[in-house]
Amino acid sequence: MVMHTSPLSAELHRYNLLRERLAAAFPDLDEETARDTLEGISTLNELIAAIVRSALLDEALQAGLKSRMVELRSRLTRFEERSAKKRRLALEAMSDAGLSKLQQPDFTVSVRAGSPALLVVTEEDIPSPYWTPQPPKLNRQAVLNDLKLGAQIPGVQLGNRETVLTVRTK
Repeated sequence: MVMHTSPLSAELHRYNLLRERLAAAFPDLDEETARDTLEGISTLNELIAAIVRSALLDEALQAGLKSRMVELRSRLTRFEERSAKKRRLALEAMSDAGLSKLQQPDFTVSVRAGSPALLVVTEEDIPSPYWTPQPPKLNRQAVLNDLKLGAQIPGVQLGNRETVLTVRTK
């Protein structure tokens, strides 16, 4: 057996030596008396209790962190939604004003035509090469790429281009 040099390992070794000596010196000693005696001359119980208390504290911290993570995920979602809404507002304002580009000291924003999105019209009509096997899943990127190259694929078509807002930071 490999001995560890931690305080717990050292005290466990000491406890077992004391128990063996007690058993050798007092062969008729009952188990309860031996346990009480060892508790009085060893710190093993205190070390184990401290480890358990530390584990309980870790578990309480885990619960608190999990709760906080739920709150933070919710906050992140709100920030994402707020940011997307602000970008839509900027895009709409620039489009309505006929502005295609706005340069600022810390960023440049431009309005441009985006890539056409893939619209699946009749999924069951799409040929098998566009499905990812096991489990079957539509390979949307392959369908989109082939449509952009002019392929006619049953069950899908390219949608209208949407205008997008591009922001570059300096």
